[in-house]
Amino acid sequence: IHVLQGERKMAQHNVTLGRFQLTGIPSAPRGVPQVEVTFDIDVNGIVHVAAKDLATSKEQKITITSSSGLSDDEIEKMVQDAEKFAEEDEIRLKEIETRNNADSMIYQADKTLKEFADKIDEETKGKIETAKEELNQALQGDDMADIEAKTEALTEAVYAFTAKMYENINQQEQEPGSDEVFDADYNIPDDDK
Repeated sequence: IHVLQGERKMAQHNVTLGRFQLTGIPSAPRGVPQVEVTFDIDVNGIVHVAAKDLATSKEQKITITSSSGLSDDEIEKMVQDAEKFAEEDEIRLKEIETRNNADSMIYQADKTLKEFADKIDEETKGKIETAKEELNQALQGDDMADIEAKTEALTEAVYAFTAKMYENINQQEQEPGSDEVFDADYNIPDDDK
């Protein structure tokens, strides 16, 4: 856990106050672990930070007693820089989110292809693979609109497959059974004899 002080949207433009690790949590696929981080600043300016894994309830804490060493003028400059670079930071943040969304969709597509390999036809698999490759190519460049469009195309290809798969499952569950009724005689053995 990296604790920072500053007004900028990008961590690299802020000041590090402290770092600590949340240990003892099991390995899990990305996006699965949920970590709750709480910050408490007391009247003396001491920062208490706690991170807790919600699945295991494992918790680590850090107390940051020394200030960052920033003067009032330096803090004011940081605030002014945040205002000055707000638009650039917003653009950079959007680029990072776009790339992260693309990476997540590629991961989801790979997971879907692996998990449902026995249920996916070659045509659908080909559409997903093609969309995935086109997105990987787009990620090599800096055209955010292209990356967003290719991410959407891959999303649609994967969701079209999963929707079709669930539709088939629902149809199988709703197929009417036979109205034929069978009468049967049976005896329950008496264990007391």
